[in-house]
Amino acid sequence: MIEGRGGPVTMIKLAEHRVFSDSFKPLYNQGMGLVEEAAEYLDGDGRAAAKRLSRLGANLYAAESMRLTTRLMQLASWLLLQRAANAGEMTREQVAAEKSKVRLDTSSPQEEADGWFDLPEAFRDLVVRSLRLQDLVRRMDEEIYGSERGEEAELDFGSSNPVFDQITLLKTAFGHR
Repeated sequence: MIEGRGGPVTMIKLAEHRVFSDSFKPLYNQGMGLVEEAAEYLDGDGRAAAKRLSRLGANLYAAESMRLTTRLMQLASWLLLQRAANAGEMTREQVAAEKSKVRLDTSSPQEEADGWFDLPEAFRDLVVRSLRLQDLVRRMDEEIYGSERGEEAELDFGSSNPVFDQITLLKTAFGHR
């Protein structure tokens, strides 16, 4: 909350609004669609493409496909929990307790890995898109439920907010405190 002209003003958390409204459906569909697309690729074209890779490429493909699968399963778990809360099947407190088991930090070496550009382009695209979705979901999760350390996800209107700092400077400069 912040102080407004008429007293305390409640902050609207855009991520929370998105997750707990009808605007969640496109995000859910995007995430689950990516899960399905990756599963089809890994069981089909990806399996065939992996057989044509060098030893280095095959090892990297195996490691990255495991990371991709893990990342997507964690994202699917998060999305399913949010959908359950959105549908009223679970309370937010139940979701918060269950989502503590979900990890949204599966990384990928991408371009830094030797042999990254030897991997099939379709596979690299799946990895990149899954990482983008994970970043989006992680930011939303932190805004709704707080950081990984369990802190509340409230905005600090102190020195870490450059807009607040500028407003404070302007008020000070014009004598409005």
